[in-house]
Amino acid sequence: MSLHDDAALVLEGYGAEAGAAQKELRDAYLEHLARHPDGMWKSCGAGHLTASALVVAPERGRVLLTLHRKLRMWLQMGGHCEPGDATLAAAALREATEESGITGLTLLPGGPVVLDRHPIPAPCHWHLDVQYAALAPAGATESISEESLDLRWFAYDEVAEVADASVARLVERTRAVLEGGR
Repeated sequence: MSLHDDAALVLEGYGAEAGAAQKELRDAYLEHLARHPDGMWKSCGAGHLTASALVVAPERGRVLLTLHRKLRMWLQMGGHCEPGDATLAAAALREATEESGITGLTLLPGGPVVLDRHPIPAPCHWHLDVQYAALAPAGATESISEESLDLRWFAYDEVAEVADASVARLVERTRAVLEGGR
């Protein structure tokens, strides 16, 4: 199965509990994939799917954010899919591991936590981000990658003060999943 096919299956299964806005995004993502065989790749001029993961330490009530080198914003770990990624979940986990420096991360079961579409500069125009959550193992030590200016753990309630609304939504939705509200 191709990464494109896996992404379509993941998205088709997403949204049973999501609100109307998330279902609209899911449908837009599926339409994008149907129209663009290259819709998983950075080279797709109409935009492309990306995969990210919020690294969370629930026992500490904290999330790890990266101060993105280019955007100079506090964000979850994530980025572009690569040809070696077998699945969308694998891409999210790879990105989270690479950007956090933490080995032994595990994705929360049940698939993506939330979808977020955001504009980016031309020539691509859109990132269609599929966002997961990854659990950090106890005692995990982070390490800054070349894509980051800083890594920092934030309490759940601090995120809205340092990050944009999309990251705050991801934290809120991740907390709901952790509390059994999938």
